[in-house]
Amino acid sequence: MRRFNFLLFVAVVVGFAALAYAGLDDAVSAYEKGDYARAYEEFKALALLGNADAQCRLGTQYVEGHGVPKDYAQALKWYRKAAEQGHARAQYYLGVMFDTGEGVPQDYGEAIKWYRKAAEQGLAVAQSNLGAMYGLGQGVPQDYVQALMWFKLAASQGYPEAQKGGDLVANGMTPAQIAEAKRLAAEWKPKSRD
Repeated sequence: MRRFNFLLFVAVVVGFAALAYAGLDDAVSAYEKGDYARAYEEFKALALLGNADAQCRLGTQYVEGHGVPKDYAQALKWYRKAAEQGHARAQYYLGVMFDTGEGVPQDYGEAIKWYRKAAEQGLAVAQSNLGAMYGLGQGVPQDYVQALMWFKLAASQGYPEAQKGGDLVANGMTPAQIAEAKRLAAEWKPKSRD
């Protein structure tokens, strides 16, 4: 009987997970078709259950004002919930909010924190933004080697702005610094979600 109860429990958990995934696909489809009200309802239901993808997408709806009034406080809330679960895209979006001061006081230190978390998971746009922060010395001491390393990582994924940023930074670097940045990029490995 215990085995049956365990198997029943597993079946229920797997069934709920499958339903949640199907719900996310339906919500994404509604959003892409411009049915923002339906997408919002589905994202919100999943977000309340702790689905990080839905939380991130809900944050984006609040930033863009699609199906809801623009509300940066709500966007921040939902992005943070997803980011704290290790969702790289939400971490990046938090970085953007703190970098630009959109909806929050501008805070380069917080921007770096969130960009780094997303960049360390391999998100190219976050890697590129982190490279720019190092290149400009915003939130971190200016470090062209680190800047070029992050730009190279993003560019290796085909992110075009990273190639441009890397070229700009490299113009002011010595051959030894460029070689060090290339070595660091070659040795870099993504970290798991945190």
